Amino acid sequence: MFTIYGSVMCPDCRDCKASFDLSGVPYTFVDINLRLHDLADFLALRDRLPVFDHCKEIGDIGLPALVREDGSVFLDWEGYLREQGLPVVHADEPGQACSLDRRGC
Repeated sequence: MFTIYGSVMCPDCRDCKASFDLSGVPYTFVDINLRLHDLADFLALRDRLPVFDHCKEIGDIGLPALVREDGSVFLDWEGYLREQGLPVVHADEPGQACSLDRRGC
């Protein structure tokens, strides 16, 4: 079971959710845009964990961010699914992004 921090406005997050749903991977989705408390929880992770360093350097938000039950955080949801032999869904049109440079989220 994962907790996925994301936003329904984020194309990468929508693809992650669709892929997990398709494969029946259990998760709880926390939309950081709905409640300030959830945004604060995400920012606390982003501010202190090195997994987000590259995202911050290139102007990405770092979404979706997946938290395992043991509290470890990772961002490569596509790599996780491929390692499990599960399909990756890209439902949104190419070129959609939520970072400043429009290359990622």
